[in-house]
Amino acid sequence: MRSVPTWLRPGRRPRTPSMSPSPARGAFLLRAVAVLWSNWRARVGLIIILVFVLMAVLAPLLAPYSPTNSSFTDSVGPSARHLLGTTGAGQDELSQLLFGARISLLVAISAGFFATLIAVVMGLLAGYLPGVVDEVLGFTTNVMLVIPGLPLMIVLATYLPGKGVGVIIFVIVLTGWAWGARVLRAQTVSLRNRDFLLAAQFSGDRVFRIVFREVLPNMTSLIAASFFAAATAGVLAEAGLEFLGLGNPSTVSWGTMLYWAQNTSALLTGQWIQVFAPGLCLAVLAASLSLVNFGVDGLSNPRLREH
Repeated sequence: MRSVPTWLRPGRRPRTPSMSPSPARGAFLLRAVAVLWSNWRARVGLIIILVFVLMAVLAPLLAPYSPTNSSFTDSVGPSARHLLGTTGAGQDELSQLLFGARISLLVAISAGFFATLIAVVMGLLAGYLPGVVDEVLGFTTNVMLVIPGLPLMIVLATYLPGKGVGVIIFVIVLTGWAWGARVLRAQTVSLRNRDFLLAAQFSGDRVFRIVFREVLPNMTSLIAASFFAAATAGVLAEAGLEFLGLGNPSTVSWGTMLYWAQNTSALLTGQWIQVFAPGLCLAVLAASLSLVNFGVDGLSNPRLREH
């Protein structure tokens, strides 16, 4: 039987400044940015996302009119005064499109962040603590994976009090964390018996410090991928719930634009731009988030990197 090295015995800490084999945080960030930018798909996705962010931030300056101003002639086609025409309620379509980017980006960032946060906590604890903790968290994750996501979102959005953006974000987060948790749990299980984690255990570190200071830094690429996947799902889910009338119809978003276009029979009256403009923006934003994921995959799998 091998003897435990002196530096691994209880009460003794390694002499190395860090027990994790990951590089310095600043160097990793620089490498991550370089890997993302070197992938042309991720580069295109980042540029598109930046354009949407600028659109949302500069909406008060770029929009020719107030998005809620309904004093114009309704259902007018594109013209010099209204580049994208007007809605069935007499509102400027371009102004609504610019301001609608704010809600979609807010939902994408919020849903992606909170869904990833829950996935990280559930996945890492379940993977590092075998036994009762793993069984309970694993059962909860499996239940959320088995339940169909869209019907559950519709039921929750229907019966929860309130119809604002906060309710939609809550519903998306509640139904969108399980896949990320499953992936992170599997990766944590593969790292559980590594030497640097054994060193942390023998040195007397607590479970939460080991999980979030030693295991977590080694999963940065998986966490980033989980965030972008959850953000993409959040954008599409928000638009779907708004289109079904489960959100606040007075909110200006791309989903509510589609909702009102459907209610006023825009396609039947030839006002296809009312459906095409917000639908195209939703598709492009979701596609850009997915494109960034190609670069994120390169962080964890060097074979996918482009040189």
